[in-house]
Amino acid sequence: MAGILTTLSQSNGKYKYDYATIPFLAEFFKLSVSSFFLWKECQSSSPPRMTKEWRSIRLYLVPSVIYLIHNNVQFATLTYVDPSTYQIMGNLKIVTTGILFRLVLKRKLSNLQWMAVVLLAVGTTTSQVKGCGDAPCDSLFSAPLQGYMLGILSACLSALAGVYTEYLMKKNNDSLYWQNVQLYTFGVVFNMGWLIYGDFKAGFERGPWWQRLFNGYSITTWMVVFNLGSTGLLVSWLMKYSDNIVKVYSTSMAMLLTMVLSVYLFNVIATLQLFLGIVICIISLQMYFMPVNMLVELPQTLPITSK
Repeated sequence: MAGILTTLSQSNGKYKYDYATIPFLAEFFKLSVSSFFLWKECQSSSPPRMTKEWRSIRLYLVPSVIYLIHNNVQFATLTYVDPSTYQIMGNLKIVTTGILFRLVLKRKLSNLQWMAVVLLAVGTTTSQVKGCGDAPCDSLFSAPLQGYMLGILSACLSALAGVYTEYLMKKNNDSLYWQNVQLYTFGVVFNMGWLIYGDFKAGFERGPWWQRLFNGYSITTWMVVFNLGSTGLLVSWLMKYSDNIVKVYSTSMAMLLTMVLSVYLFNVIATLQLFLGIVICIISLQMYFMPVNMLVELPQTLPITSK
């Protein structure tokens, strides 16, 4: 949905607003919502648990740093590869998430679940591959080596940020909203720092960032902010009460839904690859979450008969 809304927010293929303000406002939205619910919890008869030691709070700085680096790596990657190649390489984060899920969080996956995760990456990639007769197909995977290295780094950073956030959310029994307040406070600070850096880099030609914060904003632009913010809140809930693999499947299925909606909203031609990718992803979903006895007919144990 974020991709559709972002495309709709463009005017003649360009952004009238400073897109660097979108993450800042999304982080501020998430911080405001989390602060409100934390305040409501503090007003209740049973106050929430909140660890306030600095050695615990400082850990929430790490995801903000990772995401900041990740955003810059994304920009650098797109200077070497075309958007189609970048989108396909982004599916590497599905497999890297599974690997870090095992190494960092010590969560063991069965062989069938590993097959399902790899199959999910194959399915999402298949749905994004264009037909060999298309023009972009000629440039697919023909970029310099630096582009592929940066693409792999981007996938690893995305997976690392997700796995580390899950570790933070589950390391103690603190209130989810207190954890969110810590996480999004650092997010607001780092995004504000990035806007200030952009002003210095441009020599303040467009004025300070707070004077142009809402320049060019439309209803669709605000929908982009709201979608990004609400998605982040939902992801934090998944990290607290579920895990990264559920997040990966949710993101992949949402991406496929976005591609299907694009067929109707932007007159994108539906391809055989899209249909095959959806089928593969659905099979992967069943393989990962269904009990083994529902996927494989286990041999029945014959009763022992006395001679």
